[in-house]
Amino acid sequence: MILAFLGALIVGVSLGLLGSGGSILTVPVLVFILHRPDKLAIAESLAIVAFIAFSGAIYYSVYRQVDWKSVLYFGLPGIVGAYLGASCTPFLSGSIQITLFALTMFVISLLMFFSPIPSPEERTQISQTAGMTAAQGFFIGCLTGLIGCGGGFLIVPALVLLNQLPMRLAIGTSLVIIALNSFTGFVKQWNVLSHMQMEISWSTIGLFSMVGIAGSFVGSSLSSRCSQKFLRQIFAIAICLAGIFLLLKI
Repeated sequence: MILAFLGALIVGVSLGLLGSGGSILTVPVLVFILHRPDKLAIAESLAIVAFIAFSGAIYYSVYRQVDWKSVLYFGLPGIVGAYLGASCTPFLSGSIQITLFALTMFVISLLMFFSPIPSPEERTQISQTAGMTAAQGFFIGCLTGLIGCGGGFLIVPALVLLNQLPMRLAIGTSLVIIALNSFTGFVKQWNVLSHMQMEISWSTIGLFSMVGIAGSFVGSSLSSRCSQKFLRQIFAIAICLAGIFLLLKI
């Protein structure tokens, strides 16, 4: 149980510091440490990540580090895309999904690590239309649903590299979008599992969420003391290592 609490704390710190990493870390902890069945672990992970991301989003919104326009134009189409992407998963084997997941992580880690941070003037020049932002959100949502991840490691790079948001603003915005996507996914999963006579462990969700929320405030506090370049590099290294781990598990 100590390892589970430690895992929940790390999940919270990751979400608060980087705006991602929730599902990538939560599902393994639930499966390998708490020995939850795969389907229940995925559903419970969505609820846990939704609660933690929501609490982190509150912290960032208080300090005006959420781009609500991106939440509207990027997040809502992403929910639709995630639903459609998930509907295609029966046509792919699990190993193909994991491989696509890992390869996507490698590409994003390289882009995040080596791409320059645009100046405020450059961000203004590259500002996009609402339609372009919505299209990107929909595409990211489709990919998120297809490869079965929470989406934070896709959302943050998209907001930084495509929408040209500063890293902290992208993290806060990502947390709001993650909370919306995860809550929507959990409600759907809960309904499906109920018809399969599988019961959600609310005690697991509650305990894991409380520890994770505490960790998210620690991560949020740490992020304010780190440079954008450092945050981007830490993010890139973290998802690259996660991608290697996934490939080794195939």
